[in-house]
Amino acid sequence: MISVVVPVYNEEKNLPLLMDRLETALRKAGQPYEIIFVDDGSRDDSLEILKGFVGRAGVRVLELTRNYGQHSAIMSGFSIVRGDIVVTIDADLQNPPEEVPALVRTMAEGNYEVVGTVREMRKDTIFRRIPSRVVNAMTRRITGIHMSDWGCMLRAYRREVVDRMVESQEYSTFIPALATLFAKRMTEIPVGHEQRHAGTSKYNMWQLMNLQFDLLTSFSEFPLRVLLYMGTGMAVLGVAFGALLVVMRIVYGPGWAAQGIFTLFAVLFFFVGALFFALGIMGQYLGRIYHEVRKRPRFTIRKLHEG
Repeated sequence: MISVVVPVYNEEKNLPLLMDRLETALRKAGQPYEIIFVDDGSRDDSLEILKGFVGRAGVRVLELTRNYGQHSAIMSGFSIVRGDIVVTIDADLQNPPEEVPALVRTMAEGNYEVVGTVREMRKDTIFRRIPSRVVNAMTRRITGIHMSDWGCMLRAYRREVVDRMVESQEYSTFIPALATLFAKRMTEIPVGHEQRHAGTSKYNMWQLMNLQFDLLTSFSEFPLRVLLYMGTGMAVLGVAFGALLVVMRIVYGPGWAAQGIFTLFAVLFFFVGALFFALGIMGQYLGRIYHEVRKRPRFTIRKLHEG
């Protein structure tokens, strides 16, 4: 059985076409299926439209109490899936639903546990593609898995991998990277990419930066090691600079030292900036620990609508 999980947040104009195309694609796959729409606290008429889909073959609608974010919404869908193969896809129609059978076929033919995708001829702006490249490079560095496109949520997972992700109980996480902790056989296939059918993207630059910090602090201690190396290097440079000042003062007299006041200010500003940078990185880790210790749920389900 195929389970398709679709997180939805203010996508009322895309939902009717998405439903029709997704239903047609799954019927052509020739396997039993279910479609789980997760309403992530939408403020438009998305929830009412989704309720109208209930009664169509395999459609279930999960209503969350508020907006928790894309990855938490997907996790809530993971918690109720019934299928052996679980596919995630966004509701904006940039990832064609017609590609879903290809993911299922690839997983079955290669006995893979995770099948990722690479968006060909991306229709996003340069302001989306550049941050995406940064996220891709960082994720490859952190996970050690050389997949090309980590930002595309059109992906397929084996049920056992999904169950382990749900059991992990992390407050916030990056699902494609988390799956690599529980899977051995992974691959990716090329898929098409389209212009957004309607509405605007829910990921702005600030949210992409938050996603990057979540990725860093969830899966790596690399930033802390960088701070250690930077601190050690700056300490050595500080001692060397102090020794240079002493030598130059002896050689050229006190007049020379007075002329270096702006250099000292520049060095001071550099060290102060580095200190605040270090505190910010450590604050990210402390904030994550704070959230994990409180043990608040990643999502709260208000109601499951199903026929």
